[in-house]
Amino acid sequence: MAETLPIALTKNTAANPYPAAYPAKNEASSAAVSWAAVGGGAFVAAALLLSLSALGAGMGLSSLSPWANSGVSASTVGIGALLWLAFAEIVACGIGGYVAGRLRAKWVDVHSDEVYFRDTAHGFLVWAVAFVILAAFLASAGTVLAGRENPNSATTSTQRVGAEANNYFINSLFRSAQPSSSADEGLRVEVGEIFAHSLREGALNADDRDYVANMVAAKTGLSRSDAEKRVDEVFGKDQQAVDNARKAVAHSLYWMFVALLLGAFTASVSATFGGKQRDRVRV
Repeated sequence: MAETLPIALTKNTAANPYPAAYPAKNEASSAAVSWAAVGGGAFVAAALLLSLSALGAGMGLSSLSPWANSGVSASTVGIGALLWLAFAEIVACGIGGYVAGRLRAKWVDVHSDEVYFRDTAHGFLVWAVAFVILAAFLASAGTVLAGRENPNSATTSTQRVGAEANNYFINSLFRSAQPSSSADEGLRVEVGEIFAHSLREGALNADDRDYVANMVAAKTGLSRSDAEKRVDEVFGKDQQAVDNARKAVAHSLYWMFVALLLGAFTASVSATFGGKQRDRVRV
């Protein structure tokens, strides 16, 4: 006796007049995601975001000035940079999402709610792919620049920036009215390492404080009490500068997160609009 296959047959309808020979399909033959349209929209968004970022950087640099009472302040430039980033995200991701919505293939025999969801997903994918492209580009560019500075060390740039941040405060420790009593470079480096370690620990311990105060008193001619007072004041200023930099970076990252969310939302909405224009569907 021949074995029968467990094939579910539908009723004899106009859409399927021969159910036994041609069973009805429950799945589409193509995927719901049009990666070609997503890729095209993502590259458009990434290119526009880089272009607008370059324009914003140029405007920011042109508004700064090393002269007193000229140009805008650094805080104003920072706020303007964050606002420009949000604007660039909205414009670039909006256009990229719209392009993806217009370029994707038309889906037939699909409910309008499902079409709306797919278009929204296409816009979100455009934002995600564009973000990955930009992250990879910036990471590769940073690696190349770090390799040109020192091929044997990828952390040279970071270490140098951290050392330069403390140079001003370390040098201020050994200021004296006698030019011949200036501290040598080795002493400055040693005190810089002590300050860097103390900043990581959160406080300058008693042994390090006494050691640095002795060096300051010997090199500057100050009394021991004045040297201790100078060490405490300079270390406090160094701590405040580090804390201000930390807060500035944290706030910048918060607002960058908001700008990225705006870009994702704009790309999703624009993709649905572009999809409606593609299908000529009035919702």
